[in-house]
Amino acid sequence: MKKRIIFHIDVNNAFLSWSAVLLLKQGYKKDIRKIPAIIGGDESKRRGIVLAKSPIAKKYGIVTAETLYSAKKKCPSLQVFPPNYSWYYQKSKELMDYLKNYTPQLEQFSIDECFLDMTGTSYLYHDYIKLAYDIKDDIKKKFGYTVNIGIANNKLCAKMASDFEKPDRVHTLFSEEIKEKMWPLPVKDLFMVGKKTALLLQKLNIHTIGELANCDLSFLKRHFKNQAIFLKEAANGILEESVGEHQSKNESISISETLPYDYQDIEKLKEVLFRQTEEVTRQLRYKEEYTKTIGVIFKNNQFVSYSAQTSLKNATNQTEEIYREVIQILEHHWKKDPLRLIGIRLSSLKKTNEKQLSFFDLVEEDEDKDIQKTLDAINRKYGGIKIAPASIKLTGRAKSKNQYKNER
Repeated sequence: MKKRIIFHIDVNNAFLSWSAVLLLKQGYKKDIRKIPAIIGGDESKRRGIVLAKSPIAKKYGIVTAETLYSAKKKCPSLQVFPPNYSWYYQKSKELMDYLKNYTPQLEQFSIDECFLDMTGTSYLYHDYIKLAYDIKDDIKKKFGYTVNIGIANNKLCAKMASDFEKPDRVHTLFSEEIKEKMWPLPVKDLFMVGKKTALLLQKLNIHTIGELANCDLSFLKRHFKNQAIFLKEAANGILEESVGEHQSKNESISISETLPYDYQDIEKLKEVLFRQTEEVTRQLRYKEEYTKTIGVIFKNNQFVSYSAQTSLKNATNQTEEIYREVIQILEHHWKKDPLRLIGIRLSSLKKTNEKQLSFFDLVEEDEDKDIQKTLDAINRKYGGIKIAPASIKLTGRAKSKNQYKNER
């Protein structure tokens, strides 16, 4: 059986790099990647947390998720820039569209990283390592920022490889290289192993990935139960999941985001979910489709995933209607655990909304569609979410349940 060839492409320091590109485009005189700089929230609104840091800021000991107050104490000359999520989504889409030129088998893993399945393309690309360098250098030239590319025989090893030395590098981690390159690494570096799992492994005197790979499975099962098989297989570089395996081609639309740090603030989660809702509903309207099933996907900082969904009486593709249901799911089904990833999935897609409406409902619905088309056109032209219905604040904050009841 032919071995698969998987690329994992990861933007180096995405939020800071993309902000640097935008600032330079706007005429800012300094490249913030080359000064003590961070991307951070608004300290006056209790969101003063470091989201991304420049290499120079890192040398001062500044770390992601610490407060701006703490970061400024370490480096008084620190420059703070606000995040620009609509720009980040624009740059993410630009990158994904570019990478689809190399293979249609692309799976976006987060806003700034994706997998490419290059298996069976050797007649086009005779040297995959050279190809990776060409892609990396072309991205740098075209878009103004750097990426790391990992090459391996499965997604797990490709992801591990791209996390080797940064930035602007290409690394391989083929099956025959696992013992040499992966096994000596600390067990905490193993992809999908959370902090608590890593600490327990260390308490059990399992300090390296190699020690975990060679550990007795029955011993692991006593301490990790069903997770034991995954841990042992991952440490041996085994993962059979193919690129895009969990993504439905026609029956659903989904979007997810790996968060810059563990989120426990519901208002921040609402902001993320609003951006995601705006994106997936815009896709629905572009394809002239409607959804009857809305789901929210959660993954906590222990990489435990769960989800919840609701079914609508009538199919829709309107942002406000879908966002309302998304927030209801968040408020009722989020376990209040620290989240590493959150996403939305729209399924049961249809070409019509099959509503039984009166004449007045039809008039109102037609007006809503016209308004939504206008908003979509403006947002496409200028990028990101420039305009949204007045009933949905751009901060993504939802109205209370009582407000929804009153409106109904």
